[in-house]
Amino acid sequence: MAANYRAANLGQTKRGFISKLSIVIEEADECIFWIEFLEEENLLRKGAYEEVLAEARELTSIFVASRRTAQRSLDRLSEAEKNES
Repeated sequence: MAANYRAANLGQTKRGFISKLSIVIEEADECIFWIEFLEEENLLRKGAYEEVLAEARELTSIFVASRRTAQRSLDRLSEAEKNES
């Protein structure tokens, strides 16, 4: 997730950033899945995962909000370009 986020920040375009951020969101969600899976299968002892799970959920929310903001910005830019033509 961290490496993909770093790559997103190096995106050459806003579209590239949004695309790479979508991958970050998928990776973050996959982390949540695996933590929940390990919990459900009782492969983690109680108390060993709650903090990490909460952080993964918070990061996912942050990344989703960032993508939404970037998409709105791109949409406004595209609309402005259309209006100039």
